[in-house]
Amino acid sequence: MKKIIFDCERMKYPDTGLYHYCRNLGKYLEKNITLQKEELFFYTPPGEQDWSYSRANHITQNPLHKFILPPFSSFNIWHATYQNTHYMPMLNKKIRVVLSVHDLNFLYDEKKSGSKKQKYLRYLQSLINRADAIVCISEFSRKDVLQHCDIKNKPLYVIHNGSNLLLSPGLTAKSYKPKKPFLFSIGVMNRKKNFHVLLPLLKSNTMELLIAGKNDDANYRYFIEERSRELGVESNVRLLGSITETEKSWYFNNCRAFAFPSISEGFGLPVLEAMSCGKPLFLSDKTALPEIGGDAAFYFRDFNADHMQQVFNNGMKKYTTNGFSKMIKERGHSFCWHKSAAEYLDVYRSLY
Repeated sequence: MKKIIFDCERMKYPDTGLYHYCRNLGKYLEKNITLQKEELFFYTPPGEQDWSYSRANHITQNPLHKFILPPFSSFNIWHATYQNTHYMPMLNKKIRVVLSVHDLNFLYDEKKSGSKKQKYLRYLQSLINRADAIVCISEFSRKDVLQHCDIKNKPLYVIHNGSNLLLSPGLTAKSYKPKKPFLFSIGVMNRKKNFHVLLPLLKSNTMELLIAGKNDDANYRYFIEERSRELGVESNVRLLGSITETEKSWYFNNCRAFAFPSISEGFGLPVLEAMSCGKPLFLSDKTALPEIGGDAAFYFRDFNADHMQQVFNNGMKKYTTNGFSKMIKERGHSFCWHKSAAEYLDVYRSLY
């Protein structure tokens, strides 16, 4: 019996892409393993151990494991699901390691000094040195890894994420319910998400802008609020903070369009969530987003207000007249967690 550890340590941060990546991929790995030959275990933080078939298959993550991991001598595969992880069997070389690399976004962060970027690269390289196989979640991320790291002829795969299911949409009495048609966006609240460039769209359109996501940068939130006042659109801007899965589902299903002008994405899971609802997609043409959106999205080539307004107007007209909704949903269906899990299992099995 081959024994696999799937690292879900990042699930200690709810309402993030890595949380949903670990939970969704973990569930579908469990559905796809060969029960007679493989056994799957989850390395999870306390409080996140009730979503799989059995709590008995969870190994509790402990912050002290950063310094010394348990021996795990009976296990065959450790899947490190985060490219900056501090939880990896560095010394026990009997365990084969699969490393997932989501992005090298730190390289594009203007706030980080050159020395800090090099420090991050050196750490990533140390993880690559320990890994037996590397998986990138997009072709864009793969190119970044090949350009900036030495993979030492180790196998390097691209496995796209699957689409999260948006189930049971609903608002509560405490939820914000828009009073007008609304543009929706979601992501951790920081400058890399570039939400503020959407504000001018409200000047020429009778709609609200709803932005959901964990507050990660209070200064950026303040900047958006100030900018909305300068443009005179503050009454139509709502910064929702963290929201529940049912609220998120409602906003995706009921928005006029989904906008995601991020300049730093290794993949972009919210794009797939919007696709599942057949909503018009307005994305930046940066990093991995064109790879995920394909021909089913409309792209901001720059963030000039007039250009963005033209892209939005033309996109909405094309969406309503050409039946884009069906094509968007079909593209979304091509990103499937069943497929992703099967491809990851093939990587594990190549190392047995």
